[in-house]
Amino acid sequence: MNVDIGNALASVASPGVSRESLERLDEQVANAHDRIERGMDAHEHGYEALNLPARTDPDEIRTAVEPVADADALLTVGIGGSALGAATITDALADESDTEAVYLDNVDPEWVSSHLERLDLENAAVNVVSRSGTTAETLANFLIVREAFEDAGVDWTERTIVTTGESGPLRDLSDRHDLPSLKVPDGVPGRFSALSAVGMVAAEVCGHDLDALLEGAAAERKTLSGSLFDCPAYAYGAVSYALDQRGAGINAMVPYAESLETSAEWFAQLWAESLGKDDLGQTPVRALGVTDQHSQLQLYRAGPRDKLVTFVSPGETADRTIPATDVDDLAYLGDATLGELLEAEFEATEASLAAAGRPNVRLELERVDEYELGGLLYGLEAACVLAGELYAVNTFEQPAVEWAKKATRGLLGGGEFEEADAVAEKTELRIER
Repeated sequence: MNVDIGNALASVASPGVSRESLERLDEQVANAHDRIERGMDAHEHGYEALNLPARTDPDEIRTAVEPVADADALLTVGIGGSALGAATITDALADESDTEAVYLDNVDPEWVSSHLERLDLENAAVNVVSRSGTTAETLANFLIVREAFEDAGVDWTERTIVTTGESGPLRDLSDRHDLPSLKVPDGVPGRFSALSAVGMVAAEVCGHDLDALLEGAAAERKTLSGSLFDCPAYAYGAVSYALDQRGAGINAMVPYAESLETSAEWFAQLWAESLGKDDLGQTPVRALGVTDQHSQLQLYRAGPRDKLVTFVSPGETADRTIPATDVDDLAYLGDATLGELLEAEFEATEASLAAAGRPNVRLELERVDEYELGGLLYGLEAACVLAGELYAVNTFEQPAVEWAKKATRGLLGGGEFEEADAVAEKTELRIER
């Protein structure tokens, strides 16, 4: 992953960061890097995520999924970090796979039912993912999936992989039925777990190259250093932080490849859940180029100066020639390809923002493949950890999420939780028809 922060400089954009400010910020980056390195060396909670390229064993994953390697579809039952990293990988590489990757990461009953009704469950497999084994949404969906398999006359125990912690209901289920299982890595929050079994089971079942994913991440790991001028990941994390401090409290993630759309969803969780503490943190916004330059660019270019736009631009792509036409006003298109049109749209949008003095950053990939994806995932995780150090927040906790989980469980009769009592205290001002 390469990073171009030129359009975030104060000489281009407002808000922007001057070269002098970057030099001063680099001293903070050096201190933050020392803290990150110490955390990695000591295998501390959260920092351990940045050790995953060396720690993850792809052969262990291959062995676990072997019983379902023939699946035409894999249902990953998880939520948040238990699904989004895996979905980012398989969605990006979907054209290279004969296996459909399906993610049950919502409990909308119609949506869940529609997936189960359309799939041939005799040729499907399930990967249920939850560190604790008690995540309400995941367990509810898994019980429904298991019932659907039974109703279809399929032995679910022959088609299920479990990815969970050392103990808990899912671990007990796995042991009881002798199910193939993988361990959620210790010290790694779910949103940082894409480069572990959590994110790579689906990739293996879909036939993708796990070694290349880890090699790309390991190459990005080697770039971590004490200066943002030598490390793309730190440059992105530091500039994002600096722009937020100057008023750009919204970060719009805009990949210019349809296959990378899910990566913006993954980034949104990573950035929001990690940095949104103590009244701090940027608000991530998901968009897709070129689609959303026709729906959101007006706001980004002419609305409040409170946004950083982050572009993700792959270099090499498959291409398709645009047929010639005898319509004079469209004749120029007949000399181009869709790839050339996409590149022109991207460069025009980037230049449009710069011309309006709006900060934007370009993240560059050579292409969309396993190696580059591994580097992108690792690079953005490292950027997030670095930003957390600069904000001086605990990047790896999520107390607001835990509050809502307790409230949900209490509402469903899963115990006595004071958080559930707050639901009844809602202030209402209803306008009814």
